[in-house]
Amino acid sequence: MTPIPSLRHRTADQTPRRALPLTFHVSRFRRGSRQIGLGIAVQTTQRGSVDPNQPLTQQSPTQPTTTTAIMSSTRPKPNNLSLSSTPAQPQASATITHDNSRVTATLPTGESVEVLLYGATVVSWKDKGGEKLWVSEGADLNGGSAVRGGVPLVFPVFGKSSDHPATDALPQHGFARTSRWEFLGKSTTESDGKGGDGGVKLDFGLGPENLSAEARAAWKGEFGLIYSVALSRGSLRTSMLVRNDGGKAWDFQVLMHTYLRVKDISTTTVEGLAGAPYFDKVTASAATAPSSPAALSITGETDRVYTPASVSTTLTVSSNGTPAFEVVRENFENVVVWNPWEEKAKGIKDFAPKDGWKQMLCVEAGQVAGWTKLEGGDAWEGGVTIKALL
Repeated sequence: MTPIPSLRHRTADQTPRRALPLTFHVSRFRRGSRQIGLGIAVQTTQRGSVDPNQPLTQQSPTQPTTTTAIMSSTRPKPNNLSLSSTPAQPQASATITHDNSRVTATLPTGESVEVLLYGATVVSWKDKGGEKLWVSEGADLNGGSAVRGGVPLVFPVFGKSSDHPATDALPQHGFARTSRWEFLGKSTTESDGKGGDGGVKLDFGLGPENLSAEARAAWKGEFGLIYSVALSRGSLRTSMLVRNDGGKAWDFQVLMHTYLRVKDISTTTVEGLAGAPYFDKVTASAATAPSSPAALSITGETDRVYTPASVSTTLTVSSNGTPAFEVVRENFENVVVWNPWEEKAKGIKDFAPKDGWKQMLCVEAGQVAGWTKLEGGDAWEGGVTIKALL
């Protein structure tokens, strides 16, 4: 068995393809007659072999807190949710803690990530001794509503879409961020030999059986989502595999709504968007970013959907002229830049403190300027890596 490989970057077009090299086999482990969890084994297969007939399977509703040390040579244990990994020489371990509400991974070098099962929302990413994501002090972290901050997931619609009948009954940003996901397992990546600082990947799944009755009534698409969160020293990578498990085509939008923590919004800039067309949602107008200056400064309420000429364009978020983050997209054509600024922040109930807009900037990778059509049996994949530079 081998770990799930990285998503392949496609630049020629965004057409969904059947040629994905993965088949997902979900199985249940048992101890005696008691069911204790899910395991997922991932096998490389011949191209063109994503198996749409393997639905995501319901996890047992409650599980005790479990802490495990993961090593690249670790064998799957029946009391763990684990992804098989290729045997190798033992290296420094990553620690995984999971319970009925969240999963936390910590590398031996101190980097960590925390993901709620509600919405599969990343609510903490620590690197170089500091928190890299902004989460509102008023955010509901107990599964009552979408989390304000971190990395909420947008699917299958961005915002509200009254002009698109298939999704017009869905709530703001769809149902992914307000549904309970299943923790499918974890796998490790080998280090480069310098200090044993390899990474860890967490996988989460969502299918129709996980949706509320209201969400299922509002959207009839047969689907399967695999969301992966990969933590490495200096970076966090999030990726989404979208499957159409039915026989009818449907349209979707998807986005990683990442809230970056910045020192001071007045000295924060974004490079990599110069010359890109964008739609300004504040003024409801289309425009093209100027070629000069090369960096975008945030000077007021900002809500723009950019379409850079190439998905390979690296975005750099700087603080007072010093690069703080790099954002590298894979198969995501659009970039949303959002900051509510002072007046709008005052009107957002769960936005706290009210001057928190000074320390946050959303730089969001996604497919939201139009719709991606997915035929029955097809799959689509996209991802984004954020590198912490400070």
